[in-house]
Amino acid sequence: MSSPFYVSPEQLMKDRADFARKGIARGRSVVAAQYADGLLFASENPSQALHKVSEIYDRIAFAAVGRYNEFENLRIAGVRLADMRGYAYDRRDVTGRGLANAYAQTLGTIFSSGGEKPYEVEIFVGEVGDVAADDQLFRLTYDGQVADEHGFAVMGGQVETVSEGLKDADLTGAPLADVLRAVVKALGHSDSGDRVIPTGHLEVAVLDRTRTQTRKFSRLSPARLDALLGDRGTATPAPAAEGDGDAGRAPTSPTVDDPRDPTDQVSGSVPPLEDPTTGEPPIAPPS
Repeated sequence: MSSPFYVSPEQLMKDRADFARKGIARGRSVVAAQYADGLLFASENPSQALHKVSEIYDRIAFAAVGRYNEFENLRIAGVRLADMRGYAYDRRDVTGRGLANAYAQTLGTIFSSGGEKPYEVEIFVGEVGDVAADDQLFRLTYDGQVADEHGFAVMGGQVETVSEGLKDADLTGAPLADVLRAVVKALGHSDSGDRVIPTGHLEVAVLDRTRTQTRKFSRLSPARLDALLGDRGTATPAPAAEGDGDAGRAPTSPTVDDPRDPTDQVSGSVPPLEDPTTGEPPIAPPS
């Protein structure tokens, strides 16, 4: 009888981490930044239907990069968890910290499980407070690690390059227009030179504490982006290059961060966030 093939736990975890990191790096970057009146989320995304940035609850937003069907499953599970908790207890009991902890448990369980591949996703969970000091921004990695970010944070794609374009910008307490211009310029920054991203290829959303509505999430339209960004010169969209996570791939090869890929739809069961031990998904409240 032949002996089973042995792989050390350290090597197994390293291989799984390398696999997830390579998949996430093929996507396009998402930037989250604080501004005077809330939180800003921006990414280069030509699709007008499939989003990387979405609303979870009244004051909570979700942004992700990586494999679309995987982070869409996580987004749906987060919405269900928030709705159930707000319905069963109180809307004030739904917090960004609680949602980030639930996501961390789910991602950590999937990463350490040997029965399935790790999720190729990274996530931002942002919550806007009544004042700037109460704003919260959490970054979650593929293995369930949680980091409390301040100022700005970048995930996916060319993280170092985009961060390099933002580190010299003074964004503390800056108005929305100034922060937006700095973030969009950083998204177009590259080693080969800066490019101007067309407004129609930008996905930008904010959590605005000054909104009179209970829901603070707002998605910025191309017309408003044009007004905020002003004259930026001739727009130069990203070329479709082989190896890019968002373009230049054959339909038979699933992309990592391609919201335009018609074959990359939401599939599979939604990860249970309420009770990862028993595996029971949360039950939606009656309408």
